[in-house]
Amino acid sequence: MAEIEQHEPGMLSWADLCSTDAEGAKAFYTGLLGLEYVDVPAGEDFIYTLLQKNGKNVAGLSQMGPDMQQQGMPTFWSSYIAVTDVDETAAKAKTLGATLLFGPMDVMEFGRMAVIQDPAGAVISAWQGGIHKGADIFGEPGALAWCELRTQDTDTAAKFYDGLFGWSVSQYPGVGGMPYNVFMSGGQSAAGMVAIPPVWGEVPPHWIVYFMVENLDSALGKVEPLGGSVIVPPMSVSGVGTFAQVADPQGGHCMVMEAEAAS
Repeated sequence: MAEIEQHEPGMLSWADLCSTDAEGAKAFYTGLLGLEYVDVPAGEDFIYTLLQKNGKNVAGLSQMGPDMQQQGMPTFWSSYIAVTDVDETAAKAKTLGATLLFGPMDVMEFGRMAVIQDPAGAVISAWQGGIHKGADIFGEPGALAWCELRTQDTDTAAKFYDGLFGWSVSQYPGVGGMPYNVFMSGGQSAAGMVAIPPVWGEVPPHWIVYFMVENLDSALGKVEPLGGSVIVPPMSVSGVGTFAQVADPQGGHCMVMEAEAAS
């Protein structure tokens, strides 16, 4: 896929990891995805790491602060949706029943952001790009490919995200007969949504990010040697590809996927 010049409003533009061990996370994700990294000073005693492929920005990560760690906060990935006016988005989110967890605030000259908890409890971020538009590449090996909401109430979520980002929902057959919902933005597939089944147990609503790999079996073979674990074994969706869920050594979860070869 060609380099992205500008992320359209309503589309996934960035993801970053807040880790209890940033150095360990760098080793895991660069090893798993074949990436490099660049550490960028971003304020007093704070380093923001850019994960890159051939010098192109893919995603970010940072060290979780001691206050969050003392509260027992686990390592987590955040998904960022591009918006034209983050203040307007944040205000709209509150009127739709969401909780504003953070911002809106400027991130130096890089952009402006807000962190929003939807009415069911899943957390999503809104990003208004400044000099940092988001990921430079998307949907190729080593890069972000997708994000997905997992929630107990898909009907409420559909109404909320329609009101917030203008997303409509299309439904497709999923794995094991479980319907898969696709959020659409301006005719483009923006994100996915699945209902959390009872068999998953006490799983809270959350967003999860997907990274593309060239060969899923090869990628999964690297997970345990790098200190991670395979949480959900490979599963396939015809016409899309094969996926698996992995956890990094600090407990952060993401999906890795191999796209189905074009016929």
